[in-house]
Amino acid sequence: MRTLICGSVAYDTIMVFHDRFKNHILPDQLHILNVAFHVPDMRREFGGCAGNIAYSLKLLGGEPLIMATVGGQDSQPYLHRLERLGLDRSHVRDVPSTYTAQAFITTDLDDNQITAFHPGAMNFSHFNHVGEAGGITIGIVAPDGREGMMQHAREFHAAKIPFIFDPGQGLPLFHGEELLQFLELANYCCVNDYEARLLAEKTGRSIEQLSRMVEAFVVTLGANGAEIHLDGQRIEIPGVKPDDLVDPTGCGDAFRAGLLYGIASGMEWGKAGRLASLMGSIKIAHRGGQNHNPTRDEIAERYRGAFGHAL
Repeated sequence: MRTLICGSVAYDTIMVFHDRFKNHILPDQLHILNVAFHVPDMRREFGGCAGNIAYSLKLLGGEPLIMATVGGQDSQPYLHRLERLGLDRSHVRDVPSTYTAQAFITTDLDDNQITAFHPGAMNFSHFNHVGEAGGITIGIVAPDGREGMMQHAREFHAAKIPFIFDPGQGLPLFHGEELLQFLELANYCCVNDYEARLLAEKTGRSIEQLSRMVEAFVVTLGANGAEIHLDGQRIEIPGVKPDDLVDPTGCGDAFRAGLLYGIASGMEWGKAGRLASLMGSIKIAHRGGQNHNPTRDEIAERYRGAFGHAL
């Protein structure tokens, strides 16, 4: 079950503003906006879609292989972490004179966020090629550099390796015709409900029409679970009540790890979707995308408790 995960590796710097943005931003002065927020709380998390998906897939007992680019200026802490976790870094390319992709996120007391994102080495993701990795049974094209996403989708298809198209926050990078090309190449697609609507708007096609372009079209619905559109049918996947609501960052990536594991293991779609839903629920009770740490047995027990049958 060697899974190739093409996507971003990034640092997330998260700062907390102990007030509300609305108290400091004057609507009639937006044309001359110049504000500074005092942020006494700050933390740095290891993130990026590829890193997060690989982390959760490893917890399940999968064999993730990350294909990503990092910056020579600051990659060492992340590379050392991958090594400590036992995650194969042989296809994580270090790009000299660049920084690893990173998000700078400021959150206020109402959980509103102001984010600045620096793509850095992610812009060189096309330096990596799917054919460089051997023994791959399934893959995913997650948010990454624009050229790299297109190239990796074509390479998966040419190699006849089934893969999930996961446009995520990279969706605005592509126009409608390009998005349709992705769906023609992919075997599966996974988006959240907002991204599904945006995908339909950009392509001029309904969700029903888009779902018929792939074997399975998965739409996540947050706390309400997910829907899997399959052969003109819709499978409803229930949400799983989490232990706590701490941080949604990386929940979608944990969901995709469960989905990849389910597909690679030959699970029927309902079961794969329920496992994915559970993984998102486990993640949301922890800060950051890579700090939940249940064992494989604990995940199986949680699954039995949530759904009444064995994983």
